[in-house]
Amino acid sequence: MIFPLIITVATLLLFGTSWGTLVAAGNDWPTPVFVVLTLVWVAWAVSFPVLMVRGHGGAHRDQAAIIADTSLGVVWVLFTWSVLSLLLRAALAIAGVADPVRSRVVTAVVALIALVLLLWGYAEAMRVSRVRRVDVVLPRLGAGLDGLRVVLLTDTHYGPIDRARWSRGVIDVVNTLDADVVAHTGDIADGEVAQRREQAAPLGDARATLARVYVTGNHEYFSGALGWVEHMGALGWEALHNQHIVIERGGDRLVIAGVDDRTAGGSGLEGHHTDHATALAGADPDLPVLLLAHQPQMIGGAVEHGVDLQISGHTHGGQIWPFHYLVRTDQPSLQGLSRHGERTQLYTSRGTGFWGPPFRIFAPSEITLLTLRT
Repeated sequence: MIFPLIITVATLLLFGTSWGTLVAAGNDWPTPVFVVLTLVWVAWAVSFPVLMVRGHGGAHRDQAAIIADTSLGVVWVLFTWSVLSLLLRAALAIAGVADPVRSRVVTAVVALIALVLLLWGYAEAMRVSRVRRVDVVLPRLGAGLDGLRVVLLTDTHYGPIDRARWSRGVIDVVNTLDADVVAHTGDIADGEVAQRREQAAPLGDARATLARVYVTGNHEYFSGALGWVEHMGALGWEALHNQHIVIERGGDRLVIAGVDDRTAGGSGLEGHHTDHATALAGADPDLPVLLLAHQPQMIGGAVEHGVDLQISGHTHGGQIWPFHYLVRTDQPSLQGLSRHGERTQLYTSRGTGFWGPPFRIFAPSEITLLTLRT
């Protein structure tokens, strides 16, 4: 009963606040305009949770999901700037601007800012991700592995909007980076393999000289995790299901390990759970370790087991500001390189794709090129 209550409260808050700013408040719209706009807002608010359930429930009805996801992005931006508009409203009041002019100025400013941000955010979400280049110094890395190039993809979220061309564009960029290792840290898709096969197909063409490795994210466990693990294997990627491999270059070796997402244990799938000990069982403790783990929050296990570098995604860098601040209440890192303990570093990607709302606002996507240095 708690979940429906949360959805109801959130819907009322998001839609009610934006309605209050753009329709009600002191705008003093003509009665027919007020009535029509109010009815539109009510219909929008009532249909939103219904479409969200139809779109992201077990059936994954794509058209419903597109409408619901877009609605979520639009109303979030309207809500955010409606709250911030209280500052403008106060400033106008101090300046002696009375209603309805004051409220109509606020409404116009909120609507204009939202329109600009949503158009820009949509373009950012749909474009092929830029390459973010980061050097990471690992003191235990052998000289033969100095300059090892690791390309990180994560949170591709192939979903209801067909992004097969985008997916091809991402892999075309990856293949210009001369990767030694290509890693995908989960949340491949929203939907079963059969629904997203075409969008995922370009992953099979990603080139790496030493390894292509993958771990599950939380969204795999909504979308047929076993099918995605099997499909990634068919595409030539090694699924690191609480296990590791060892790569070698120039006479030096590196352990690449992976753990299931922290939500895996609640999925009901036998053997799926986060298990650092099993993932590193049998690995030479003197070798440096690169760990794939979907969520930055899993860094505690990495520190405990002496991992040198964990690479993660999940946060999307917040995706739509100011959601960034909510993400930070659950995750130790929003994006970028951070240190945890004496040995362990964490790199958190802003994600290669997007989830849900087709917008990225102040949180650009990325294809990450990590160059490991001694």
